[in-house]
Amino acid sequence: MLSKKSLWTMGAGLAAAAVVVRRSQTQPLVPADERWLKVTVNREPGDMPADKLPSPLQDYGDRIETRVSAAPGDRGTELAVRLREPLPDVMGSVPARLAGLDPRQDLRRALRDAKALLEGGEVLEPDEPTTHDTPGGRLVGVLTRRARGEGVL
Repeated sequence: MLSKKSLWTMGAGLAAAAVVVRRSQTQPLVPADERWLKVTVNREPGDMPADKLPSPLQDYGDRIETRVSAAPGDRGTELAVRLREPLPDVMGSVPARLAGLDPRQDLRRALRDAKALLEGGEVLEPDEPTTHDTPGGRLVGVLTRRARGEGVL
C-alpha cells in the first residue's frame, strides 16, 4: 500500500508533466538559430545606436544581427542579438552546452558584458577566492564560470 506522501508526490509529478505537455502543444518550438538573446538596458533608445555597440559585441562584426528597440513598459532599451550563421545540430545540443562548446554561450556572455558597459562603464568580475581549493570550491568555480554563458547559476 502506498503512503499519503507517495500519492502526493505522484500527483504533483503528473500535474507537472501535464503542464509541460500542454505548453509544448501550445508554443511552437523555435530553432536555436532563430532565437534572439535579449537584455534590457537602463538607457534611452536614442542613446544606443545599433552601429555603435560596446566592444564585446563589436568583436563579432558581421557574424551577428542586432536589434535595438524601446523596452516594454518604458523601462529603457531592449538590446537583442543573434548569430547569423546556422548552428550545426551538434552545437545546439545539451552535451555541447554542458561542455561549453555552444557558440551562443559566448554571445550571451558578450551581451551581458555589453549591458554592464552601457549601464556602469565597466564589467565587474567576481573576486579571486582567498580560501584553499577544495572539491566543493572547485564545483562552485565550475558553476560560476558556466553561469555566465548560460544566464543562470
